[in-house]
Amino acid sequence: MRRRIGYVLAVVALVLGGAVVTGVMTPSIAAADECYTWNRVLQRGMSGSDVRELQIRVAGWVASGENLAIDGEYGPATEAAVKRFQSGYGLTPDGVAGTQTFNKIYELQDADCTPIHFDHSEFNYNCGARNYEGGKVPAATARENMRRVMWQLEALRHKLGDRPLVVTSGFRSVSCNASVGGSSTSLHMYGQAADLGLSSGPSQCQMWNGGKSAGFEELLGPGYPGHNDHVHVGNKASRFWSAPNC
Repeated sequence: MRRRIGYVLAVVALVLGGAVVTGVMTPSIAAADECYTWNRVLQRGMSGSDVRELQIRVAGWVASGENLAIDGEYGPATEAAVKRFQSGYGLTPDGVAGTQTFNKIYELQDADCTPIHFDHSEFNYNCGARNYEGGKVPAATARENMRRVMWQLEALRHKLGDRPLVVTSGFRSVSCNASVGGSSTSLHMYGQAADLGLSSGPSQCQMWNGGKSAGFEELLGPGYPGHNDHVHVGNKASRFWSAPNC
């Protein structure tokens, strides 16, 4: 389960000529997180796999119309996303990923590195197959792509008042996509898209508009053909947003 790291109270009682010293606050030593543990402070100009893992967690904390590159390079876009993440959770928005930032991420993730409010079982129905097989990319790639989508949705969920987002479709194999009438170029076959249903807490238009600042380049909603009963969010190289009724 997700790791909780906090502080412990070290009470030191020293009798020195009748004086007693008590109540010294000492930070606990950070234990390894079950999912992933950061071992250094990260900031602009740094690079590495640990930066990439951070980018996945903050991919939904971008400016409207932005899509954060998961490239392992801590550039200005990553710094800005970290600042927004920090602000969103009441931390000091300095753009430097240190103890407070990582502890908040540890609180937000489960042992399989998915965010606490989303799970692979919500995204891999795949017409009953319950896997990431048969798409346009290898299963491991589709699963990793979907993990990014989950973290973007975690950000969107928080920005919309921590109201539930109900996923009605995630990954689809080529055959599954065809059987449900999906587009031949559907991002669902890459693990890069999800559909949010009407039983979600926010309205369709709230989800569609919120997706603009959660890093999604493909957003389809009410008024777009076939999307009056859900909002489609996806990651792609070029932007396509359409919801005439919003």
